Amino acid sequence: MGNNMKNIKDYLQHHADEILGDIKRLVAAESPSHDKLAVDECGEVLQSLFQQRLGISASVSRQQEYGNHLKFTLGDSGPQTTIIGHFDTVWDRGELTLREEEGKLFGPGVLDMKAGLVQAIWAVRALQALDRLVGKRIVFLCNSDEELGSPSSSDWLAQHAPGADQVLVVEPAVAGSGALKVARKGTGRYDITIAGQAAHAGNNPEEGVSAIQEMAQQILVLHALNAPERGTTVNVGIANGGGRINVVADHAQLGIDTRVTCEEEAQRIDAAINQLQPFSAGIGLRISGGQKRPPMRQTSASLLLLTRAQRVAQALGFSLEGKSVGGGSDGNFTAALGLPTLDGLGATGAGIHARHEHIIIADIVPRAALVAGMILADSEEVTPCHN
Repeated sequence: MGNNMKNIKDYLQHHADEILGDIKRLVAAESPSHDKLAVDECGEVLQSLFQQRLGISASVSRQQEYGNHLKFTLGDSGPQTTIIGHFDTVWDRGELTLREEEGKLFGPGVLDMKAGLVQAIWAVRALQALDRLVGKRIVFLCNSDEELGSPSSSDWLAQHAPGADQVLVVEPAVAGSGALKVARKGTGRYDITIAGQAAHAGNNPEEGVSAIQEMAQQILVLHALNAPERGTTVNVGIANGGGRINVVADHAQLGIDTRVTCEEEAQRIDAAINQLQPFSAGIGLRISGGQKRPPMRQTSASLLLLTRAQRVAQALGFSLEGKSVGGGSDGNFTAALGLPTLDGLGATGAGIHARHEHIIIADIVPRAALVAGMILADSEEVTPCHN
């Protein structure tokens, strides 16, 4: 690759202020997953960035309930790199503020994962400007509902991801180490609605059937499904019910998150939750949801991509390792399709889904250069960059 990595890094460093400005612009377009209008407005900003920086327009997959999904394509043939990232966030509008302090940029979705998307755009722009995209095809798949488990985009991803020689997921790096993600747990989401019988808590409590008591008993059953020795977690993250303190509660609801490392555990957990039975006569249970993402297992293909990334990072002057993590991403879907997938290629920082969410500004250029190097490294040798 000769001086390619040095040239790429120099180009990105020269445009560092513009890259940071683009990140701020995308973060300022707040996009809570459940707010279709806001997500689509953010999608318009993202489209304008692709048009401005790469000169390409989106193929839009319009959705009724969720935000529209966006596909961008550069090049007609040759080895294909597919870059995956979402532009929805877990934050409601106005919940967090965008601010820069002490070398960090704070804001809603800045780490998860708008900075990663902008870095990838600029990675491709650098290759484009340096005339290194000849004979290569780049596909960006940008979806709008990942934080909800990709309910409307999983089939869309399955339709458009095949054909990739490598899939690069620009989700955040592992906090603290900057490591890439070579394996992820499979994830599931379930809701249980409990119907009981209301009664006056003082005059005739014996005529009531408490949905809250039933909820407490079901929570114990659900938590007993945990198997940490197998990497399985079952977490009741939402529990609410009742309405008035002097009324036997006639309704309650549970929200459950599951994480598994293998399909066998996914099947065990799914069967156990769907087979839950009431403890008390007069209780009704309604169970919905299921396993949302299959486990992303470490494979020889993902290890090859990790080795490739380590070679690129070394040329850029830093080191990388690969880790297995508990969170899921859309990389789970592409890995399950048998596509070589490497995750965690986005920004560095900390506070995913936390109020102190932030990125490390100094790492923007090297992480963008890493993505650029991955696009090249499937067919070219990487040589060290000494500045």
